[in-house]
Amino acid sequence: MRLVLTFSVLMGLCLQGMGQVRISGQVVNKKKKPVPGASIAVKDSYDGATSDSTGHFSFTTTEKGRVLLEVTAVSYKDYDAYITLTGAPVQQDIVLADNVSELGAVVITAGSFAAGDKQRGTVLSSLDIYTTAGANADITSAIKTLPGAQQVGNQTGLFVRGGTAEETKVFIDGSLVNNYFYTGTQDIASRGRFSPSLFQGTVFSSGGYSALYGQALSSALILESTDLPDKTQGNLGISTVGLSGGYDYLAPNKRYSMGFDYSYVNLWPSFQIIKQTPDYFRVPVNQTIEGNFRVKTGKNGLLKFYAYYSGDRFGLRRPDIDSGNLKDAFSLQNGDFFGDLSWKQKFGKWRLTLSTSYSNNLDKIQATLQDAENQPVKIPAYPYDAKDLWAHNLAQLAQGKAILEYKLHGLSAIRVGGEYQYGYYQSQFYNDTIPHVTTGWTDNYTAAFAEADIYITPLLALKLGGRAEYSSLLAKTDVAPRLSAAYKVGPGQFSLAYGVFYQKPDNNYLLFGQDKDYQKATHYIANYQIMDLDHTFRLEGFYKKYNYLTKTFPDTAGNGFGYAKGIELFWRDKKTFKGIDYWVSYSYLDTKRDYLNFPYEMEPSFAARHTASVVVKKFVQKWKTGFNVSYSFATGRPYYNISDYAKDYYYIADQGRTIPYNNMSLSINYIPTLSKPNSRHFTVWVLSLNNILNIKEVDGYNYSYDNQIKQAIEPPAGRFLFVGCFISFGVDRTQDAINNNL
Repeated sequence: MRLVLTFSVLMGLCLQGMGQVRISGQVVNKKKKPVPGASIAVKDSYDGATSDSTGHFSFTTTEKGRVLLEVTAVSYKDYDAYITLTGAPVQQDIVLADNVSELGAVVITAGSFAAGDKQRGTVLSSLDIYTTAGANADITSAIKTLPGAQQVGNQTGLFVRGGTAEETKVFIDGSLVNNYFYTGTQDIASRGRFSPSLFQGTVFSSGGYSALYGQALSSALILESTDLPDKTQGNLGISTVGLSGGYDYLAPNKRYSMGFDYSYVNLWPSFQIIKQTPDYFRVPVNQTIEGNFRVKTGKNGLLKFYAYYSGDRFGLRRPDIDSGNLKDAFSLQNGDFFGDLSWKQKFGKWRLTLSTSYSNNLDKIQATLQDAENQPVKIPAYPYDAKDLWAHNLAQLAQGKAILEYKLHGLSAIRVGGEYQYGYYQSQFYNDTIPHVTTGWTDNYTAAFAEADIYITPLLALKLGGRAEYSSLLAKTDVAPRLSAAYKVGPGQFSLAYGVFYQKPDNNYLLFGQDKDYQKATHYIANYQIMDLDHTFRLEGFYKKYNYLTKTFPDTAGNGFGYAKGIELFWRDKKTFKGIDYWVSYSYLDTKRDYLNFPYEMEPSFAARHTASVVVKKFVQKWKTGFNVSYSFATGRPYYNISDYAKDYYYIADQGRTIPYNNMSLSINYIPTLSKPNSRHFTVWVLSLNNILNIKEVDGYNYSYDNQIKQAIEPPAGRFLFVGCFISFGVDRTQDAINNNL
């Protein structure tokens, strides 16, 4: 099979070179500045390319004679030019004129940071995420340097504007990702599963997001996967955490592509360099395989398929807080699958978007109590009987979504659509004293939505939307209105947003309680923003009101409530200091809630009042090296010992605030191929060190059952070191790496 595939690829490459003409050039604007992301194509063919970050493009075609070259780019007028193909290479430079109606038009920005949407400008691109020190190529870790996101080191997920991690949802090509993060363990946060290189567009909405999405009380991270690659390419990587490799094949007619990626992660070498506090009797190991297929459908359509499977396992021991000589042992084996199929097609002024996906996540967990010799111990007295447990948790989600969009005059548009989700959750647990117990639920969720972009003038725009949802499990319907407005004043613009957002209770809480209901959050947002190619200034204030939050005492019911309010600042500058790109963010948060077992309305333990980040990037061409530094700060977060020991109700046995959070991280990227122009490969060496000053971090406290012992929750290690080498074949990304800091 491998020989057949290799032969097919070689034959395709040979045929591709016969009778082809190369067309190349540069796309610039009237001011002679390069235009990245422009689409250049020969009309009525599948031949074309997209301009790179310097405006350059190059592609081959089998067309002959007189052909029409079409060029389009957001914020510029379309460009057409006839060229004659005689067999000799063609050099065609292109000058685009500004489209005043789009370039000067207002864009609604309240609550959202966008990357990939050229009208809004780029905030965080994939390359930004890779080169943000401390992020370690994790999308959500890089997002934490933006305003609104909290620095929480002991819990998995993205905490936004006083919301829990479960209140932020992630969508890929319109589909909800049911298990975006790796499954972790108590007091140790896990990273996201997906690589930044998979995505061409990123929208981080910290509130007031579109009616096209739902079931997220606080925030939505909306990711759009890449389209066809520019050319056939491969990649290899080796690092202190494992190995990786991938290959993307682009058909000679550039009509379809297919690819795969594989990675193997074993943290044993890393743990030998930096010792861990827990005793890992099974070092974390992960294997991931990904596949994709993309094909053009007609002149204005694209069908994309993506599949992902990941398997991982680990096991660790820590001292048992309720005894002086015993240990808590925890082991996990996880398997996760996600498959997504999406299709976009234009029909004149109409555009149809269809998507469907399926995910399956299985966690096999074992928690045991062990003695000094690491042998199981059975102590029937409470609370130790809860520390000898086997559990299997299965989560499945199948979904489909359809959106129909119609372009009105100018930039105005209307969208309508609907979606269906089938959710299944099952939890099994048992031990030697508890019989095999199985609980679970099934939900059929449907939603209909409509949204309109209305440009009253190029300086004044409205976004009106609404969403109706029904859950068979809750047997209830909700209606969620959304409204946004923006007005352009001079170089900046004001935006306002209002919206009602609903979300089902978390999986485990849906298993219990009779009074199940949607949780509700109402958002009010005001925003002022100035943005150009080199600068972004953003000031935003918000107020969020919670209703029907889940309470677990005295019974599981939806009668909790709360609020969150604050102000946020963001500044990014790529021009003032030559060759330096930096951004600064600050957030002030005032939030309280009465939920779960809280005895009254209190500040949640995941919320810091003040959070700030500074990110600086500099590429030194003489040294072929990029230097990236980040610093994050957060004031102490509240902690509580909410106990019912010796009483029949919950009370605060201890409380306080943790020490402030401080973290400075450094990453260095060395590109040895920099001095080799037009190289067919790209090599980068990466050195990354988190928390270079080794500043102590305390994320809270654990307490013994009788409240007599108090232990600080700290990261498994004070620092994290990463060293790796990554090689791309068939494509030179050197200029992108340099331009990221220019």
